[in-house]
Amino acid sequence: MLERHAQPSAKQQVAAAFSRAAHTYDSVADFQRAVGTRLLSLLPESASSTLATQRHVQQWLDIGCGTGYFCEHLQQRWPYAQGLGLDLAAGMLQVARARCPSLSYICADAEHLPLQDNSQDVIFSSLALQWCEDFSHVLSEVQRVLKPGGVLLFSSVADGSLAELRSSWQAVDKAAHVNTFRPMSLYQDLTAASGLQVLDLHCHTHIYHYAKLRELTHELKHLGADHLQAGRAQGLVGRQGLQRLLDAYEDYRQPQGLPATWQVVYGVLAKGNEQ
Repeated sequence: MLERHAQPSAKQQVAAAFSRAAHTYDSVADFQRAVGTRLLSLLPESASSTLATQRHVQQWLDIGCGTGYFCEHLQQRWPYAQGLGLDLAAGMLQVARARCPSLSYICADAEHLPLQDNSQDVIFSSLALQWCEDFSHVLSEVQRVLKPGGVLLFSSVADGSLAELRSSWQAVDKAAHVNTFRPMSLYQDLTAASGLQVLDLHCHTHIYHYAKLRELTHELKHLGADHLQAGRAQGLVGRQGLQRLLDAYEDYRQPQGLPATWQVVYGVLAKGNEQ
């Protein structure tokens, strides 16, 4: 009798995809860096007394730290603080440790933070939380872990992202080839119900252009973002199907090239001093 092997969970598949991409991620992460840099610029220095000076930020956490690019920036911003990078992908953490060896790292799930209550002054998370199935539980964990007066800064991919690619695939078949993400309205509802104070919540459109569709698909693969939450579309796409995809995407071509649109939610939330 053949032994049956359990299928990996959705989170295990996400972790595996990003671990495989760990050593190519930084070479194609322009979008991710632009989003994270914009997110950092939203930090309200006067939002609470804990953020008044560099020395008052004693502990910060980067959820979904990836290769540690923004861990390095957070460390520079608060050189006296104890920083912690957290990611579900062990391969990403290996690269992050090499980049910032003085920081601490932990392989864990954002929905189940293995951290003490009231332990973090700042929680930063850029383009990671879209992979979490239960965003309300993430917010609950953030509220538990933040110190009173602490701040969460997050960015997350929203519905409408890669709309051109999704539409072009419909010329080929009806299978899922592109991930779907939460709509902005759901982010609004969940943050409003979180018990955290919403200081800022908005959606920003980022558009990138490519000479060829292959450049976009190559980038998604090397980011690990080609993983499909609902599983791979069944069957291989033949030459004719691929040509229909290319032709459909060509209809979107602009003078700058083929556009790829990302809808990104930016949020700044604070925990009340009385909590």
